[in-house]
Parts: sequence; structure tokens; C-alpha cells
Amino acid sequence: MRSQLTSYLAKLFAGDLAAFGGPATDDAVAGHIRAEQMSLVLGYSVGIMLANACNAAVLAIALWHSPDWKFAMVWAIAVAGAAILFGVQSHSARRITKPQFVSRRAMHRLVRNAFILGSAWGIVPVAFFANASTGGQLVITCLCAGMLAGGAFAFATIPIAAIAFTTPLFLGIGICLGSGGDPAYPLMAVLVVVYGSVLLRGVFVNSFTFMRRIMRQLDAERSVRQDPLTHLPNRFAFNETLDAALKRLALSGEEFAVLLLDLDRFKEVNDKFGHPAGDEFLVQVASRLQRCTRAAEHVARIGGDEFALVMANLTRAEDALEIAERFVTAFAEPFLIEDREIIGGTSVGIVLAPRDGDTQLNLLKHADAALYRAKKAGPGTICFFEATDDKSARDRKALQSDLELAVARDELFLVFQPFLSLRENRITGFEALLRWKHPVRGLVPPSEFIPIAEETGLIHEIGEWVIRRACATLKDWPDHIRVAVNFSAAQFHNTGILQTIVRALADANVAPSRLEIEITESILLSKYGSASSTLNALLQLGVTVALDDFGTGFSSLTYLRKLPFSRIKIDQSFISDMLAQPDCAAIVKSVIALARDLNIGVVAEGVETADQLEYLRQTNCDEVQGYLISRPASAEQVLALLDPKKQRATYAA
Repeated sequence: MRSQLTSYLAKLFAGDLAAFGGPATDDAVAGHIRAEQMSLVLGYSVGIMLANACNAAVLAIALWHSPDWKFAMVWAIAVAGAAILFGVQSHSARRITKPQFVSRRAMHRLVRNAFILGSAWGIVPVAFFANASTGGQLVITCLCAGMLAGGAFAFATIPIAAIAFTTPLFLGIGICLGSGGDPAYPLMAVLVVVYGSVLLRGVFVNSFTFMRRIMRQLDAERSVRQDPLTHLPNRFAFNETLDAALKRLALSGEEFAVLLLDLDRFKEVNDKFGHPAGDEFLVQVASRLQRCTRAAEHVARIGGDEFALVMANLTRAEDALEIAERFVTAFAEPFLIEDREIIGGTSVGIVLAPRDGDTQLNLLKHADAALYRAKKAGPGTICFFEATDDKSARDRKALQSDLELAVARDELFLVFQPFLSLRENRITGFEALLRWKHPVRGLVPPSEFIPIAEETGLIHEIGEWVIRRACATLKDWPDHIRVAVNFSAAQFHNTGILQTIVRALADANVAPSRLEIEITESILLSKYGSASSTLNALLQLGVTVALDDFGTGFSSLTYLRKLPFSRIKIDQSFISDMLAQPDCAAIVKSVIALARDLNIGVVAEGVETADQLEYLRQTNCDEVQGYLISRPASAEQVLALLDPKKQRATYAA
């Protein structure tokens, strides 16, 4: 009972209309309504405070010859000074961008100030009316009536503030009328009661109308500013919040932080369990992230798996770090989705304004750079922006621009690493490996430019070039030699990929059976129909398909059972450790035996020693690949490697 009373009083003095029988609202909506109410009060306050100062001066003049003139002068100076000071503060506050959220505490202060101002005017009829002249009494009457009307107007949307302001005035007038002996006073008291009732009724009617209008406005804006899946603010709303924070920074110097988050395993969840599970994952993530923030702040979903937060009124960088740590900790417990436990994670990049920028473009660019460094460091990493991030981002942007021209400038080229058949002791094919010789940087590692190509969509143009160049090179090799080309996820799910392969084979006049497409498990979607149809189309064309990096992903056996692969490639991490670690040796043996039972070829990657080669011979592995056989060679060097005499001398058991 006591807690209910406390809750009711808290709502009452926060201006919540639910305390007067209005519709209940959550904290976010109530805070937004308070912001609109406060904005209106601040809009009126400058004029009303000037009126207060004027009224105090008029009262002092009217009571100049009264016995209470000294007290009246002190009162008038105090009220006029306070009104002018409050008016200046209100004017400064009005220049700052209107807040989107106002706390209960701020509304409590407003109600308290309204009561203090009302009490100051409530003193007037009690202290000065009896000893004033007839003219003075007339001035007091007019002033009290005017202040009642002005207060009701100023707080027309906040009933509790209107009551707090007018109640002391009504009490003061009541005491004054009750102590007088004139028979007209009871009639005046009746008029005051009627007048007050009309005023308060008008306040309540206006307040409820105002509240309903704001709630309708919020509902309308929700569709524009709210993400339909998570119900968080969307990118549009986030940009508005960021713009408002930048305006407050320019006007009042209020510092803030921007936190950018990226989910570390969202794509894996989407690919493994399907898009409905991915959507549910995002909904649960949004709920956890929102619980980590302050009531006035809202995490926004600004992209597929990207979230952001503008942390206003920042006093120290540690506050932003604390929120970021809460975000990371929110992923400690697994997510329960479709009766499965899914482990999630996030990385966070943080920028501080104005230290790291004072424009939206700079802040978001720097936040993205900090997030990129955090993601490279691993899941759960938090990084503040550093100057080196900006240089790294510029270098990355420059590399992207150069990569766009690399094909036209003929800077890309292929090298070929052979597959050796252990039964025939001869080379049966080559894997085409992409290289980029930058005119200034020299050789750029594929680990640097391939991710950029995938992110920007350049991978499609580059991938088509690789297929065409590989097929064109293949036509000069013996007919029993094949070439393998690696495909990324973006290429594999491109609807035009089949046409690209058909054209490349036709232009080079090469048999489809001599082309092999290598894909990794990360490419495959949980909806096997899509992947299977593409793979089957390749097989019908006569192209073979290999599953690369076997054993490093998930659900490998499921893929082997459901999808038509011609070969699997055992990842080099198992090959490098198989002679030293029995578990790796057991895995290699089991994979080779399984592939033989399924009638699938096996290639062992990363063979670097003669002992590894001999072990693989004994386990009946089909083919091997690695530096022991040959380092990647140019197209011109391949013909020398294919010399039958050289092969027999080099690869004989």
C-alpha cells in the first residue's frame, strides 16, 4: 500500500496525467510528453517572467504611501530579481535544441518552482491588502486575478504545476477575504471559487487534449523513426538524435559519445538456422542492449546487425566505456532461439565529441574506424577512436579506390599451385590463386584486398575476371589437367554466376570437366534448396565442386550428405599437426575413409614435409597440395612443372 502511494505521488508530481485518470504510458512516452510540456512552459516563461517583474514594480508603486511600503519594496525587488534571473535562464534553455526526453526529477523542480512563485504572490493579499489605499487594493485585486489567469495559461498542459502555482494564491485571497468585514467579501469569495473552478477545468481539458495529440504524433512518427523488427529507433531517428546532440554541443558545449556496435556472429546464426531465427536473435539482442542504457537514451538499429547509441551529457570517457562494457556483458548468457542455445557477441567502437569530431560525417567515420579495429581484435572488444584509426581508414579507402581500377590497369594476375595425385605420381591440376601487384605498394596480400572487394561488391567483377583468365590459361595445358577457382559467398549466390562460367568455358573452348569450383562452408545457407540448386546446375554443366577447408566449419557431415561435392579438401591445420598429435591423425584417417565410402575425392592441403607426404600415401589420400610439391607458380612456369620426365623424377615414391 505504501509503495503504491509512493508510486502515485511520484507520478503526480512528475506531471503524469495517469495520476488524474489519464491513459497509462511507459517511461519513454512519459518522458517525451514531459519534454513537450517543458518546451511549452519555456516558450511562455520569458514573457511571463517579464510580466512578473512588471507586476512587482506596479505593486511597489501602488503601495508607496502604504505603511507597509518598506516590506513591499523588499518583496518587489526580490520577486522582480528572481523573475528576471529565471527569464534569462529560460531564454538560454530555449536556444538549445528541444530535448527528446525530460526526467521526472526535472518536472519535480518545475512544480517546486511553480509553488514558490505562487507562494510569493499568495503573500500579497494577506500582507498588503488590509493597509492599502482603495487604489492599492484595486491594484492588488487586479494583480492576483491576472496572476491566476497567467499561471493557468503558463501551466495549461501540466495540471499539478498549475495547482502548485494557483493554490497559494487562492489561499492568500481566501485568508484576505475571510479577515475582512465588508459584506461584499463573501460574494467575492464565491466569484473566486467559480473563477478557480473554470480555470482548473480548462487546464485539465487542455492537458488531456495535449496528451492525446502528442501520443497520436508519437504513433505517427513511430512508423518513420522506428525499426519494424526490433521496435528500436532506426537510422533516421539516430541521425536526428545525433544532429540534436551536435547542436547542443555548439550552443552549450555539452559533450557526448557515440557508440557503434556490430554483432560478431549474426551472419553465422542467419546462415546456420535461417532468417526467422536471425530475426528472433536480433529482437532478443535489441531487448538486452536497451536494458543496458539510461532511461533517456535509446539504442538504435542502423543496419542489418549494426546498432548505435548517442550518449548525451557525457562528463567523462569512463561513462561511455561502462555502457560499452554492459553491452558486451549482455551477450554473456546464450540466447534461446527455437529451443537452441546460441552464443552471441558484439564489438564496440566509441568516439567522443568534440574530441574526435564535431560533424556527423566525421563522428560516424571515426566510430566505424574504431569498430573495425575492435572487430579485428576479436569478439567482445571495445575500442576508442585513435588517430591511427583515421590513417588506417584512409588507407583502406585509398586501397578500395585503387582496387576499382586494378582490373582495367591489368594489375591483377594469377598464380597456380599444383595438385599431385599420389596414385599416379603426377600433377592432375592447379588451384588458381589471385594476386595484386599495386604500382606503389607492391604485392598486396589477398587477406587485405579480398575483404574490401567483398564489402564493396567489386568481387563480382574481379571474380568474373578470375574465371575468364583461368579458363583462358587452361586451354594451353594438357587435357587431363584441371584448374580450381575459389568462390566467395557473394559470388556463389550471384544469380549470373552460371552464365559467367558458361561464357568463360565457351570463349576458351575448354571442357567443363576441367573447371573446378572451390567453396567453403560459410557460403552455404541453411536453406539447402538454394545452394543445392546452384551446385546441381554446375554438376549438370559438367563442372566439379570441391568443399574447401573441410573440418574447420560446422555441420560438415550434413553438407556432405545433402550437397553434391566432387572433392573435399582437408584443412592444412590438421595436416601440419597430424604427425605430432594423434587426434589430428585420427581425423585425417577418418575423413579419408569417409570420403572413400561416399565416393568423394580427397585433397590434403599444406603438405610441407616428406614425412607428411609418406603418411598420406599410406592412408590412401587421393591428392596433395603444398610447398613440398611446389610453391604457387606463374602460368609460364606451369608448363615446366607439367614435363612428364620431371614429374617422374621429382614425385616418385
